[in-house]
Amino acid sequence: MTGVAGADLGRPAGDGTGVVPHLEPTATRRGQTGVVSRIEDAFASLALLVMVLLPLSEIVSRRAFGRGIPGSGPIVQHLTLWVGFLGAAIAAREGKLLALATGTFIPPGIGRRAADILAAAFGACAAVVLAWGGGQMAMIEREAGTTIGADIPAWVAQLVLPVAFALIAGRLVWRAGTETPALSNRDHPASRRAMWTDRALAALGIVAGLAFIWTPSLLEGQRLWPGFVVIVAAAIAGTPLFAILGGTAAFLFMREGVTPATILIETYSLSVSPTLPAIPLFTLAGFLLAEGHASERLLRVFRAFFGWIPGGTAVVCAVLCSFFTVFTGGSGVTILAVGGVLFPALLRDGYREKFALGLLTASGSLGLLLPPALPLILYAVVAQIPIEDIFIGGILPGILLTSMVAAWGVREGIVSGAGRYPFRAREAFQSLWVAKWELAMPGLVLVAMFSGLATAVEAAALTALYALVVQTFVHHDLSLRRDLLRAFSECVTVVGGVLIILGVAVGLTNYLVGAQVPARLLAWARTNITSKFTFLLVLNLFLLAVGWLMEIWAAIVVVVPLIVPIGAAFGIHPVHLGIIFIANLELGFLTPLVGLNIFLASYRFKRPVLEVCVAALPMMAILGIGVLVITYVPWLTMGLLALLGRS
Repeated sequence: MTGVAGADLGRPAGDGTGVVPHLEPTATRRGQTGVVSRIEDAFASLALLVMVLLPLSEIVSRRAFGRGIPGSGPIVQHLTLWVGFLGAAIAAREGKLLALATGTFIPPGIGRRAADILAAAFGACAAVVLAWGGGQMAMIEREAGTTIGADIPAWVAQLVLPVAFALIAGRLVWRAGTETPALSNRDHPASRRAMWTDRALAALGIVAGLAFIWTPSLLEGQRLWPGFVVIVAAAIAGTPLFAILGGTAAFLFMREGVTPATILIETYSLSVSPTLPAIPLFTLAGFLLAEGHASERLLRVFRAFFGWIPGGTAVVCAVLCSFFTVFTGGSGVTILAVGGVLFPALLRDGYREKFALGLLTASGSLGLLLPPALPLILYAVVAQIPIEDIFIGGILPGILLTSMVAAWGVREGIVSGAGRYPFRAREAFQSLWVAKWELAMPGLVLVAMFSGLATAVEAAALTALYALVVQTFVHHDLSLRRDLLRAFSECVTVVGGVLIILGVAVGLTNYLVGAQVPARLLAWARTNITSKFTFLLVLNLFLLAVGWLMEIWAAIVVVVPLIVPIGAAFGIHPVHLGIIFIANLELGFLTPLVGLNIFLASYRFKRPVLEVCVAALPMMAILGIGVLVITYVPWLTMGLLALLGRS
């Protein structure tokens, strides 16, 4: 998951690519100072808070009264819809919608300015069409008269879709030109005129969207290639990913005379999935950890126990990054939150700068296979398999990848003669005692879920509350008055940037399924691939390409429905297939030039992208070997499941 905890990413000055959040520096984030913006943040944060409290109340009610709270589940699911799409609107306001960073290769000047206008115009066009589809869906539900619980009409909950997409369209247009370096002096009359010119040109995207809505014949029955040329150009220019995926789905559906409401129906179905609320709740727990000083306490305890071995600090970095990524769901928060602590620590202990850079770049995505990592949850939702099974299946593969990176760190420690920390029992147990609350979090999740005390969503809510209590009342790292609203707001913004991509991606998947793409792929595979071994090799290459081209969340929603039936045809257990899938996408974070970790490490450590790529190559090779081992040794995935009788 791409995200930021307690830091903002500015648009890179020149090099760098990958799927990145376009974030505006804190000093220029004027939107948050307005009353409307503060109300918007507070409302979205309140919805997230209620998402935490309702599942916890459900646990208490079941224990105390033998029954749950009527309507609690559907209300939490629809609050996920509100948190996701209000968060997306806030992300648009702050310039934090996820986009390909290929636009950063365009040098400053008229070329960059034209790319920004195209990106904003296409994004606004797609958002307008999707807003119209959301409005159509809400009106259909209003006529049907369905409710979601507590007599709340379903159409009222669905109104957030057209409202959020309309806000996003307006904000994309409003921000047009504001990130162009040449127009950074907004007080200069020439810059202001140019900025308003850019906004006017970007607003043509809204006009185009309205034209497609009012005159569907403009798209119906038209050729595919002109539309795809525009879509590819917009993606390269830096259009937000939701608009690329949603715009592609809208184009394909409307070309066949189908209303864009079809996309939003699928968006709504995914957003109110019973287990999807676990994603924002676990993300909140990760943000609360990152906002406090949890990384320093964990660094101390891991160093106390492992610092005495050769490469001890490198081992500590791998383990600590894995721990953080489990709860943050993606390397964005991990690299940005703990990189500032770990990079100086590695250099201070005598590790080569190139090694330290590569280690932290790779370690930023370690942990995605360990429970309760968010990609595991989403994969289980999309593939319709038990979350508990994929949690168990990911334990040994996750430990394997972390151990392989740590082993390379041991080698580096021996070669470079890096400093060690002698083991002192007193320091080890003191550090363990100080960090005991953070170290207990994974156990809390697993015990809550596997004991039957809580569902996945309730366990996520319990984890978020636990992180809040520990960081606020035990360690006093967070202030309820100063820090809590900011942490909630940052979490909502990141969650919104992800959930809007998931929502529109499932609409594109629906089109692909309707066009019988999975069936055609299956027929091709059966005709051209004769062995399971060969299929797994082709699958790895395909998934590596997917990780290179797509952001992990969209890849799960779009690609999983395509490969699950093919995997079943070759006798691959769905849990094993899921671990292979996520392991490959974890490797995709390190793909030279376009991997997300490459870009974020370049930003965080202020190093050129090419330098980061070279530093990360040994780690990419190590993880690549690990992925092959996971692929061809299914016992790593299925062994614990068989032992527990769940295979």
